[in-house]
Amino acid sequence: MPKRSIDVDDEVFAFLQSQSEPLVDTPNDVLRRLLLESSGHPSATTAERRPGDLLPFINAGLLKAGDKLIHVQPRRGLTHEATVTPDGWLQIEDGRAFSKPSPALKAQTGVDINGYGKYVLKTDPDVRLQDLREQLRGGA
Repeated sequence: MPKRSIDVDDEVFAFLQSQSEPLVDTPNDVLRRLLLESSGHPSATTAERRPGDLLPFINAGLLKAGDKLIHVQPRRGLTHEATVTPDGWLQIEDGRAFSKPSPALKAQTGVDINGYGKYVLKTDPDVRLQDLREQLRGGA
C-alpha cells in the first residue's frame, strides 16, 4: 500500500501519543485503531495487530477473553479494571488496549508498576497475574 504523509499540529500529535502504547504503536497504528476500528471498517480488525502477551494464558486455559483483571489502590480509593481481549491484549476503562500488562497499568495509575505483580483476577483477588504466569511456566 502506498504511504502518504500528513501534517498534524502539536495538540493532535500529543493526543496520538496519549493513545499509543509506547515503543509499540506508530501514529498510523493509533489512527487506524481510532478511526477504522471504532467505525467497524472491515479492513481494521484485531487480527491485524500482533498477539498480546496474555494470548499464551488464553491458549493454556488460564484466562479467557472477557476476563477482568483489577488493581486496587486502597489509600487512593481507586480500583482499576482491564479486560482480556481475544488476542491477548488488555483493554482498560478508557478504551485503550495494551499488548502488555505493565504499560496498561501505568496508563491507569500514572506510575511504572509491575502489571504481572499487581493485577489480580476480579473473580478471585487472591490470584495475581504473576501466579498465572508461574503456572504457565510450569512452576506451580
